[in-house]
Amino acid sequence: MKQLMPFIIVIVFFVLIAIFILALYNYRLKKRIIDAGPLDETGLKFLAQLSGSGNEAVKWGLLLLSAGIGFVVLEFVPFSAEDSPVPYGIEMIFIAAGFLLYYLFLKKQKNSNTL
Repeated sequence: MKQLMPFIIVIVFFVLIAIFILALYNYRLKKRIIDAGPLDETGLKFLAQLSGSGNEAVKWGLLLLSAGIGFVVLEFVPFSAEDSPVPYGIEMIFIAAGFLLYYLFLKKQKNSNTL
């Protein structure tokens, strides 16, 4: 696991930079569209699409929470770090559970919006 940590840190660093750059360019694009003048219906739809649904924070929060719980559980599970694929399996199960919770959240939100 100690050999894997620098690799994970580099990946997380580049992902955070990419997220920041995307947010910055989305902001600049929205600002240019709004400053261009009155918008027609197509422009409003495009602007709403750029804004997103606002559920990104919930998705990443649930995903990171479930991954963190998976790491905590790994502390209490006995396994051989050299030969065992158990830690990877346990962590993937918890990450998949986070995605499943997010899917159920979106489904519930969609049902409450249609009523």
